[in-house]
Amino acid sequence: MPLHKGPENPDERPMSVNPFFGDANPLGDMTEAPPKHRLPDRPLTPTIAYQLVHDELMLDGNARLNLATFVTTWMEPQAGVLMGECLDKNMIDKDEYPRTAELERRCVAMLADLWNAPDPGSVVGCSTTGSSEACMLAGMALKRRWSQRNADRYPGARPNLVMGVNVQVCWEKFCNFWEVEARQVPMEGDRFHLDPQAAAELCDENTIGVVGILGSTFDGSYEPIADLCAALDRLQERTGLDIPVHVDGASGAMIAPFLDPDLVWDFRLPRVSSINTSGHKYGLVYPGVGWALWRSPAELPEELVFRVNYLGGDMPTFALNFSRPGAQVVAQYYTFLRLGREGYRAVQQTTRDLARGLASRIEALEDFRLLTRGDQLPVFAFTTAPHVSAYDVFDVSRRMRENGWLVPAYTFPANREDLSVLRVVCRNGFSADLADLFLEDLDRLVPQLRRQPHPWTRDKQRATGFHH
Repeated sequence: MPLHKGPENPDERPMSVNPFFGDANPLGDMTEAPPKHRLPDRPLTPTIAYQLVHDELMLDGNARLNLATFVTTWMEPQAGVLMGECLDKNMIDKDEYPRTAELERRCVAMLADLWNAPDPGSVVGCSTTGSSEACMLAGMALKRRWSQRNADRYPGARPNLVMGVNVQVCWEKFCNFWEVEARQVPMEGDRFHLDPQAAAELCDENTIGVVGILGSTFDGSYEPIADLCAALDRLQERTGLDIPVHVDGASGAMIAPFLDPDLVWDFRLPRVSSINTSGHKYGLVYPGVGWALWRSPAELPEELVFRVNYLGGDMPTFALNFSRPGAQVVAQYYTFLRLGREGYRAVQQTTRDLARGLASRIEALEDFRLLTRGDQLPVFAFTTAPHVSAYDVFDVSRRMRENGWLVPAYTFPANREDLSVLRVVCRNGFSADLADLFLEDLDRLVPQLRRQPHPWTRDKQRATGFHH
């Protein structure tokens, strides 16, 4: 989470408010609002406290118009009711809330089946706060298994993890926090993600695993997981090195099973030892919930699982925190029940069709060039066409924000830092009508941008890399 500083002036005077606004406060008058950076001296009524917070939050952007985020921004009212009923349940306290724990277990079983586990009954898994925590847990398991295999060399040897330079920032965090060398395959030309053979060449006896991304945040493309496993098979034949693969399916693991069933990327590949996904992305649940699954108990070392009994009962846990609301897990189970395979397929297909259609219409404006077309993740990236010199993608992002649209503009990482793009994420709740409004605003904006003398964002310090 971001780090925040305190106020520059801790003695900042509270702002005045209209005493007629809100209800009467029996504990004193409300001609002044409470302080912002220290606890108020006296309580407020629930209505006044709610109104003050509610009014300030009105200045946030409209989540439905946020085309930067992968996170679910709409659910049915019934799901919201269920979540409200479960906000006080601690997901870790499985003895006190056994039915909530059972729903978590069923979700793990459903995902094991969805991801074609050879023996779904042997799969172990858990819910998390999101894919970032799930990736941390998967990385910890990879490192511990490597250290067990190399007990005679560890801790003298330094472990490494191989991945594409396009990975989500959580993998960089993992390597930093757990002291693992990050070996990244750079982008080259029009290849914007990992190259299987290049990844295999970076592996050695200290490699704890290779991460494959099913749905890159940079452009929405799938990495070739089957080709990656084949390259590592060849490496094992030559060297004897047996390198496991973790699939970061934060988004794609809830797209490919429904829209690309013939794509082999999951537990059908023997080298895939673990998979994670975000329930709060294309799992269609409000944040935050993620899932981590391992092919069998052998992939999750027993010493990483903690058992405690001071909440009652025997509770094996594998998580980075010990208190987490059960609401999102319940909402995930509700959504699995509500939609089923056919429902998920219909929702994801509609979203992909919308992404493809919008991408084609943007390309038809002729000022833009598509990098991807939304035919894998329902996500596409585009940049300005070669003939465009009056403006750049950062100008487009800035001006579209004036109409309420949040469209991220960012530069690609090493070896393609010359490439700056815009990216549109289509999600459930981003309707065809909203897509029409988006295109109308973009179409109306282009003639204005063409009249600029030059791009206003020439200061390259404003063109930052993308990490979410």
